[in-house]
Amino acid sequence: MLYNKIARTICHIVQCARLMVGMPEYSTYVEHIKNSHPDQPIMSYQEFFCERQESRYGANGKISRCC
Repeated sequence: MLYNKIARTICHIVQCARLMVGMPEYSTYVEHIKNSHPDQPIMSYQEFFCERQESRYGANGKISRCC
């Protein structure tokens, strides 16, 4: 019982840290695609990671933010 509570707390902390640095959860993405877009293929984790990094940091080298 205590172990499960500790494990859940750790998972929430990790998820929060990832979101704070701009890295969304792959499992959330997979569930969304399965439920909302079942006709679309699901990206691998590596494809997902690269797509998120590209979306956040670069648009083919163009800066799309003020800083």
